[in-house]
Amino acid sequence: MRDRIGFIGSGMLGSAILRAWIDSGTVAPEALIVANRSGALPDLPQARAITVTTDPASLAARCDTIVLCVPPATAPALGLHAPDALILSVMAAATLDDLTRLTGAARVIRAMSSPAAAHGMAYSPFVAALAATRSDLARAQRLLGACGQSDQLADEALLDHFTAMTGPVPGFVAAFAEAMVAHAVRVGTPPEIADRAIRQLFLSAGHMLARDAPTAAEHVQGMIDYAGTTAAGLESLRRSTLHQDVSEALTAAAEQARRMRPA
Repeated sequence: MRDRIGFIGSGMLGSAILRAWIDSGTVAPEALIVANRSGALPDLPQARAITVTTDPASLAARCDTIVLCVPPATAPALGLHAPDALILSVMAAATLDDLTRLTGAARVIRAMSSPAAAHGMAYSPFVAALAATRSDLARAQRLLGACGQSDQLADEALLDHFTAMTGPVPGFVAAFAEAMVAHAVRVGTPPEIADRAIRQLFLSAGHMLARDAPTAAEHVQGMIDYAGTTAAGLESLRRSTLHQDVSEALTAAAEQARRMRPA
């Protein structure tokens, strides 16, 4: 059967994407072939209907679309040869040229997603090789869209930055939440209450940022213009090196992504 989707790798990110596909009905379990080292599947809905193998070559022979979701350092050892397949990669660092070199395929699409896919809340930007067809792009948008939101990018170099910004969920957002929890504890809040309060804050803030029309910058300026208690704190942040510090941290993560390219 050649209308199946092959999925290589089933770690945290892979399991999240597979769950998003199955939960949303985007991909039927019986249409999936999953290859991993153990030959066993994680806890997934309708797992019995999914074909699992330890042989990527066997998977490649039966699938028109192959998704790569393995650490980039392990990709060369797959020995994958699939020149006629559509390759959709969610590996960090591996470029379009790398994907063609590793698989022999010309129709390659490189994306970045996150474990938030399990909740349908990932952001998954992608870039495509010139050989990718309109049908290929539509398939990628459908598969990635099942995980949350997705955009096609024109500049492949941006994907390394998205690896840093939106790939590690909760990642840098958790670091800011950690700082707020630490402050709350420092001023005397019981740790369990501080943790619960800041979790709820980020849940509500994320919901408002996702649903409200104003941008993040407009939200901040609106609170400063209101001149309430929050304005004093936000103005202090604007005078600080926060923006520079965040930019340096994200740049460091993006540079690390570039160093992780498969050999």
